[in-house]
Amino acid sequence: MTTTTRLLHLLSLLQARREWPGSLLADRLQVSDRTVRRDIERLREMGYRIDATLGPEGGYRLDAGNDLPPFLFDEDQVVAVALALRAAPGVGAGIGEAAIRALGTIRQVMPARLRRRLDALQVTAIGRPGDVPDLSLDVLVTIANTIRDRETLRFDYAEPGASPDAGRPPRRAEPHHLVTTHGRWYLVGFDLDRDDWRIYRVDRIAPRTPNGPSFPPRTVPGGEVDAFVSARFKGSNTNEWPCRGIVRLTLPAREVLPFAGDGTVTAVDAHTCTLEAGSWSWGALAAGFGRFEAQMVVVGPPELAAAFATLAERYAEAVQTGRSNAPATPG
Repeated sequence: MTTTTRLLHLLSLLQARREWPGSLLADRLQVSDRTVRRDIERLREMGYRIDATLGPEGGYRLDAGNDLPPFLFDEDQVVAVALALRAAPGVGAGIGEAAIRALGTIRQVMPARLRRRLDALQVTAIGRPGDVPDLSLDVLVTIANTIRDRETLRFDYAEPGASPDAGRPPRRAEPHHLVTTHGRWYLVGFDLDRDDWRIYRVDRIAPRTPNGPSFPPRTVPGGEVDAFVSARFKGSNTNEWPCRGIVRLTLPAREVLPFAGDGTVTAVDAHTCTLEAGSWSWGALAAGFGRFEAQMVVVGPPELAAAFATLAERYAEAVQTGRSNAPATPG
C-alpha cells in the first residue's frame, strides 16, 4: 500500500472499534510496529485525536478532540449529515444499516458540544420522502432541546395561508416527539390551551423565549408515536382508514400491485383482480379507484357504490358545463 492508502486503512480500522493493540494493527496493515507509530503521528498531525495506552498489550484509541478532524464540513453541516443518517432508516432503499454504521463513525469523532446537539435530536421516520419545505435547523434543535429537557414550548404558529400568531399570546405545548414523514417534519405535543394532543408542522413553528415550565411526561394515545401519527393522518383514532371498500378491476394483479399503496391486491384470474383500499371519505376512495382507468365493479360496501354514482353525476355535469361554455367554432 502507498502511505496515503495505508493511512486511510488505518483510520478506518481505528473507527471500527474502540481500541486496537499496536501489534494487531501492524498485523492487519502488514507493516512493522514502528511504521504504525509513524502513521499514528501523521494522523495526529492531521487533527485526529488518537490516545495511546501503555503496557504489554498497549495500543491506540481514536477519541473525540476539541475540534473536528479535517472534514470538508462546517459544524451545521456535520449535524445535518448526522441527522439525515439518523432519519435514513425511514427512507427505505436498504440503506438503514449502512446509515447507522456511518452515524456511529461520525459521532465517535464529534466534539462533545456537537454530540450533545445530535443526541437531543431523537427522530422517528415514517413513510417516504416528498417535497421538503424550508426548515430552520436552529428551530429543529430548539424543539429537540425542549423535548429532551421536558420544558413547555412557547411558540407562534403560521396556519395555512395566514401569517404567524404575531401580536397574540404564544401557544403552549408539552413537546413529546419529532416525526418526519413524506419529507415534512412534525412535532407531536400536548396542547395546553386546547387540552388535547396535536401535530404541528415544524416549518410553521416560531419558538418564543424563554421556554415554559418543566412538565411530567405523558404517554401518547395508544403508546406508539408512529401509530398515533398515522392514525391522525388517516382521520381516525385507530390507525385505520374510516372508509374501506373493494372493487374488481379488469387488470392483471401485477399491473395494479405497484400502485396499490397500503391496499390489498388479490388475483382473480390472469386478467382480473380485486383491490381493497381505504381513504378518509367515500368520495376520495371512489376517485382513488378511478385512477386505474380500467373497467371495474364495486364489490362493496353500498356506500362506495353510492360515492361512484355521485362522482359520475359530477363528472357528467362538468363535461356538459364545459361544452356549453366552449367558444363557438367559426364556420
